[in-house]
Amino acid sequence: MPLNVISDADFNQNLSAHPKIIVKYYADWCGSCKLFAPKFKRLSGDERFAGIEFFEVDAENNPEARKAAGVDNLPFVAIFKNGKLVEGHATSKEDFVVGLLDKLKD
Repeated sequence: MPLNVISDADFNQNLSAHPKIIVKYYADWCGSCKLFAPKFKRLSGDERFAGIEFFEVDAENNPEARKAAGVDNLPFVAIFKNGKLVEGHATSKEDFVVGLLDKLKD
């Protein structure tokens, strides 16, 4: 699946349109975010996670989307199922993100 960048303007619309979503929150100044970006992109193309939509949100410029997941540090990854937040964590560990994605496969 391709990575899509979303904003406050289309955040809720995407939550409604897709039953299984993972969102990576980042900021341009965040070094850990930049290091984690290729891993997240690779996961978005992994066949194990077909049916899960991958999104990125610039946390600096999208306060409503940031608030919806309770973002408290960056990078932050959150999973949503049927429009509702399931879980979110500040992390750049690929194994942890795979664990979150596995929760969406049910």
